[in-house]
Amino acid sequence: MNAAPQELLKEYVKSQHFTSTTEIMTAMKEMFRDVVQTAMEVELDEELGRERCQRAEALETAPNYRNGYSRKTVKTQLGEIEIKVPRDRNSSFEPKIIGKYSRNADGMEEKVIGLYASGMSQQDIAEQIKELYGVEISPELVTKITEKIMPEVTAWQNRPLEAVYPFVFMDAIHYKVKEERRYVTKAAYVVLGITMDGRKDILGVWIGEHESSKFWLSVLNDLKSRGVLDVYLFCTDGLCGMMQAIQAVYPNSRLQRCIVHQIRSSTRFVSWKDIKKVVAI
Repeated sequence: MNAAPQELLKEYVKSQHFTSTTEIMTAMKEMFRDVVQTAMEVELDEELGRERCQRAEALETAPNYRNGYSRKTVKTQLGEIEIKVPRDRNSSFEPKIIGKYSRNADGMEEKVIGLYASGMSQQDIAEQIKELYGVEISPELVTKITEKIMPEVTAWQNRPLEAVYPFVFMDAIHYKVKEERRYVTKAAYVVLGITMDGRKDILGVWIGEHESSKFWLSVLNDLKSRGVLDVYLFCTDGLCGMMQAIQAVYPNSRLQRCIVHQIRSSTRFVSWKDIKKVVAI
């Protein structure tokens, strides 16, 4: 993926001419196979102490080297996939992501996706890798896998956006994470845009200490720097200072209070037994 992964994805979808969900699932299975294949290649690089394109200076300094592949069919939640397990000359390489005698990878898709989703910090990635492999792994291996993934995450976070969005929804999700041996609350700022042709698009996700209009102002400035020139209507909750933050970046935009947030705020003052009656009105 390069600086414009969405454009590449569009071209890929156009070239495939999908006519059913079955064809889409088949394409997803092939993508997952490629992710597993890349992870196994990194494993062998770590085992040999060099990447595939690098050759040993002398046999005495590096007596072991790559020795082709062996094919294996593995069962996953997306169906069976055929992978090529890299081999070494001494037969000492023991794959961890899919064991030498293992032919079942059910549930591993979620862990691979979790690896991408946890790209907020090096520590999160290390924890996901350990869960994925089920063993203690070296920091060098974590670094190598991170280096292969982070460019794709960064490219998605900084990809150019469309110039105009009719509707943009903004909200923050609060969750607890472990940080320096204690649990703290973080806010994930999520921006969902509706394009001119009616498609939904996640414009970005930002992590902050807690939700504030000041942080939302920095998010809006980021959107503008990535090419968003105008938004017709923003839909947000009733956070104090939100309207001022929007007008500072997009003075011609209008603000619509989220109906769901208004209902939640109103029902706080209603007795539990009367909530259904009030909401029905």
